Amino acid sequence: MTHTIALAYSGGLDTSIIVPWLKEHYDARIICVAGDIGQGDELEGVRAKALASGADECFIEDLRQEFVQDFIWPTLRAGAIYSRKYLLGTSMGRPLIARRQVEVARRVGADALAHGCTGKGNDQVRFELTYAAFAPDLPVIAPWREWDIRSRDDALVYAEKHNIPVAATREKIYSRDRNIWHISHEGGSLEDPSQPPPADLFMLTTAPELAPDKPEEVSIGFSKGTPVAVNGVFLDPVAILTTLNAIAGRHGVGRIDLVEDRLVGMKSRGVYETPGGTLLYTAHSELEQLILDRRTLAAKDAIAPRYADLVYEGRWWTTERDAYDAFVNVTQERVTGGVTLRLYKGTISIVSRASEYALYDERFVTFGEDEVYKQSDAAGFIRLYSLPDRVRALRDRELAAQAVAPALAPDEAPVLAASWQD
Repeated sequence: MTHTIALAYSGGLDTSIIVPWLKEHYDARIICVAGDIGQGDELEGVRAKALASGADECFIEDLRQEFVQDFIWPTLRAGAIYSRKYLLGTSMGRPLIARRQVEVARRVGADALAHGCTGKGNDQVRFELTYAAFAPDLPVIAPWREWDIRSRDDALVYAEKHNIPVAATREKIYSRDRNIWHISHEGGSLEDPSQPPPADLFMLTTAPELAPDKPEEVSIGFSKGTPVAVNGVFLDPVAILTTLNAIAGRHGVGRIDLVEDRLVGMKSRGVYETPGGTLLYTAHSELEQLILDRRTLAAKDAIAPRYADLVYEGRWWTTERDAYDAFVNVTQERVTGGVTLRLYKGTISIVSRASEYALYDERFVTFGEDEVYKQSDAAGFIRLYSLPDRVRALRDRELAAQAVAPALAPDEAPVLAASWQD
């Protein structure tokens, strides 16, 4: 009986060699599933390449709008940042691609799922948690956990032996993941964290020192925490990111170099470019600061790292995320307005922020004469606010007096204790 395997396919080095490997080891039809989440020209010729490698069919699914609207925007609204820097570009994409892979697998009658994730990485968990949520009945084939290929050099040898064209070379053997939100770079010389990333590594951002000598301002509009406009022009989600990526990229904004903790326990080093996303996080945070009260901000800041962990660990399809989203949605009801940023040689500064829901009110903060705030009221507020501190100080004085009293003459102790209590 011939089986059917649905393979998550990108056309990169790993998945390119998996097609012939699966053919060699399984009596099965290989159906490749590629998710377009904004890789750009990387998907050109992918279907032809898959078929030439031995695949029986290759589906390319346009997921860009869904990716931005249903995955990026909720993560942005939550303020989720992993390991202090990482804006979760790869992490957000995997659950969406894996779910569509399952949908295609059901459509073609596949009886197994396969992916090209290594046994050391996070992506194997992200893919397989999604499989567990939507196809718990289908077995999973993970060649990197089975075959005798142990390195990217070995993978290149296998590709050469089977005449499979790949973009990776021994000189530039980086592992990259690109989508409309970011591009990640790992492997090669980056595996030594003491070494700076090579100048020719970057693909989305200009080197800050080579960026324009003139600053550029960009305004971003939000409605209930969701980006809706750039420079006063309302755009769809994909166009917003495309526009902001171009603006931020030419000014060298959005680069990070991070040593992070992988889910499997080891540390790894990655270099990320997230130009438009960096602008959005900066502007969104600034608008929240203008609109939300301090306790709501504090509660949201407590949720943000937990949301980031959830996304990073592939736990997207969980009740936990539904609960966080419900909380975040309430906090974002009034996060409507605009923020203007100034970009200059890799830096971002705030030019202005405005919202009809702003809690900032000049009538309350002015140092001039005002009728809505009586400064004399502050004395009573401070007296009540400091009550725990005053009670503790009085108690400490009483205890100190009691400790000293036995050492004093009988007629001195009551006088001293009474004076301390005044």
